[in-house]
Amino acid sequence: MKRGDSLYRRLLAWLLIPLLALGGLMVFQAWLDARQTADRAFDRLLEAASLAIAEQVQWQDDRLWLDLPPAALEMLATDAEERVFYSLVDRDGRFVTGNAELPGDERGDSDSGDTLLYRNVEWQGMTLRQGVRRSRLEDWRLRERFEIRVAHSREGRDALMAELLRANLAYILAMALLAVVVLLVAIRSALGPLTRLRRAIRARDPRTLEPLDLSLPRELAELRETLNELLARMRRVRANQERFIGDASHQLRTPLAGLSARAELALRHDDPERWREALQAMQATSARTARLAMQLLSLTRLDNPEYRPELTPLDLNDIVRQAVRDHWAGCHRRGIDLGVECAEAPVIVPGIDWQLQEALGNLIDNACRYGAHRVTLRTRLQPARLEIEDDGPGIPEGRRLLVLRPFHRGEEGSEGSGLGLAIVDSIARAHGARLALSAGPDGQGLVVRLDFREATS
Repeated sequence: MKRGDSLYRRLLAWLLIPLLALGGLMVFQAWLDARQTADRAFDRLLEAASLAIAEQVQWQDDRLWLDLPPAALEMLATDAEERVFYSLVDRDGRFVTGNAELPGDERGDSDSGDTLLYRNVEWQGMTLRQGVRRSRLEDWRLRERFEIRVAHSREGRDALMAELLRANLAYILAMALLAVVVLLVAIRSALGPLTRLRRAIRARDPRTLEPLDLSLPRELAELRETLNELLARMRRVRANQERFIGDASHQLRTPLAGLSARAELALRHDDPERWREALQAMQATSARTARLAMQLLSLTRLDNPEYRPELTPLDLNDIVRQAVRDHWAGCHRRGIDLGVECAEAPVIVPGIDWQLQEALGNLIDNACRYGAHRVTLRTRLQPARLEIEDDGPGIPEGRRLLVLRPFHRGEEGSEGSGLGLAIVDSIARAHGARLALSAGPDGQGLVVRLDFREATS
């Protein structure tokens, strides 16, 4: 089975990315600190060496003279075997003495006191750290200025920097490992309640819709309550389905039992006339049963939340004209006047043609079954409205909401199944229309209105 994205991996990634970025910054900062520490340590040696050399400069035979003590350069020599260079330069920049003619530093000038300037230089293919001390003779008769230039290669500095960096990296690595371990434990601990919730759901019987009773943190408690609300809705839906199935089975059992009784009664007689009467009764019963089955299928499909066909623009005038053509013959045989009054302009609404035809068919059939002699279909443009008016006995105002429930009949003992208006109500809700029942203009009969939200002429 292909696994999807993991919340554990996602949290780990989102927490490790900043941790790695922080670790990179810490490594870079450790490198800078190690470099600066090594430079400060060796720069102090440069300062001490240049000071020791400057103290040995004298004026002799009208020129600067230097008697360099060996200790002045030995202090710059370490186990890394750096190369050490020095030079003495007079006030005019002329080389006086030294083991190398080092370049000067033009960054500034000073007329009094000692000034020591540091810099990195490239000299004869080598990278050197140079210190330039600008000083003057301490003789009260002569204040001759001069420069002491001391430089050494970077082997010792680099070795010290590497040693300091290794120590810092070991500390950073230890902290990183500790942070990762703590992070893994924290994530697993934080996701522990979610794991318990998953296991509790997985362990439940699929037929059980009882609410979950599990102690969880506040964020997951909201998820638990949402699941419990969903389970409550599912319980209500299942209860409605079970009630619907029970009512449907009862409705179907009655005509089927009648068919069996008629057939059994006919078999007991030899009179063809009795057979004919039984067959006619069986034919009427089977027709009612077939219509009941079709209504049950329609209501089941309309109440399916996943069944959402696309609405297309329809003209209500065409819908009512087609309904009159489909039902005129049946109404004429019963002696019922079926008519239509259409709006002058097209009444365009978004809808599904077969569902609206189903709604009109149920309303016409109800009117015929409950004693109407005249049925009129109307359309209105503003607001977009579909009306069916009949002159039958009507429905008392106190029962108009009850008749919208499945299997609720307007009159006890009637031949109807009690599904017609329930189907019309479902179709109206599917179209976003408002269904209203009212008495006729003279207080007699029944007017069924479907008011649609949108209409274009």
